[in-house]
Amino acid sequence: MLGCGRTKELETQNMSAFSKNIRPYVEEELRLHDDLMIQGRSQEAFKHLENAHVLGQESTWLHVKVHWLMLLWGLQQNKPGEVVGQILRIVGAATKTAFGLVPKGNTGGSNVSPFKVMPIKKEHEVLIEQAKS
Repeated sequence: MLGCGRTKELETQNMSAFSKNIRPYVEEELRLHDDLMIQGRSQEAFKHLENAHVLGQESTWLHVKVHWLMLLWGLQQNKPGEVVGQILRIVGAATKTAFGLVPKGNTGGSNVSPFKVMPIKKEHEVLIEQAKS
């Protein structure tokens, strides 16, 4: 069995340039989410999952990962609608992201249509464009 360090190395090797470039920003949002969850501030924590979704949704791996974490959040918060919504979104993210079928700016929660294009915060737009260059 591979150690965690080797697994992360293999994961990174299989990522696109965009995924590698945007990943630190997505991971920072996930860290902020974790910190707030530890503090019991789950609603604020979910906002960082939404930010991570916006930033990473053009990467299949990161897109699926964030939806998985949203599903876990829904389970922890006893929100059946979020759980069901995330199951559907995980399938969509896994099968459609590679084809560019993602609604730009969509925050990824079950409170919005999975097809709705949404405005992107300027700071996120800048990070996404930098990650693509």
